[in-house]
Amino acid sequence: MSATRMSALQTSAPRTPATTPLSEAAPECSYFRLRRVMRLAGRIYDAQIADSGLKTTQYSLLSFIRRLGPIAPGALARELSLDASTLTRNLRPMIEAGWVELGAGPDARTRQVSITEAGIAKHREARADWRRAQRQFNALLGEARVAELHRVLDQCQQILDDQPLTSVSFPETPQ
Repeated sequence: MSATRMSALQTSAPRTPATTPLSEAAPECSYFRLRRVMRLAGRIYDAQIADSGLKTTQYSLLSFIRRLGPIAPGALARELSLDASTLTRNLRPMIEAGWVELGAGPDARTRQVSITEAGIAKHREARADWRRAQRQFNALLGEARVAELHRVLDQCQQILDDQPLTSVSFPETPQ
């Protein structure tokens, strides 16, 4: 059998579950695709930031609290598109480590999250690791692709933030 014929047979062979790419197994699932890319990108950032003793989520939280704080927990949760219980769960180990504190707000009924001096030092320590992760990510994907990714993600976020889910009408899907 010729090499050309053999190649044609190999490329037209039916795919099995073990050989079908996952993106083909769930071709219409945007959530799956986003989560998969997040896990892959997370590996890059987690590997670099781990030396500082922080998780990537903790570094991000410290960055936002440093930039926005002192800030009410509810306002911080909204900024990060998190529910209150997720924010509380993520803040707890950071409060215990002394990087963040939950203190009194402007009145007796409110609280505010703020970064401590130890948190500023920890953030500063991890900043070089984060920059290294960002350079690695940019090198892997290319500067132009990363810029386009940011543009598309910003647009998607704005659409999703501005559109309450209850007002979205969904077309009927064929059975």
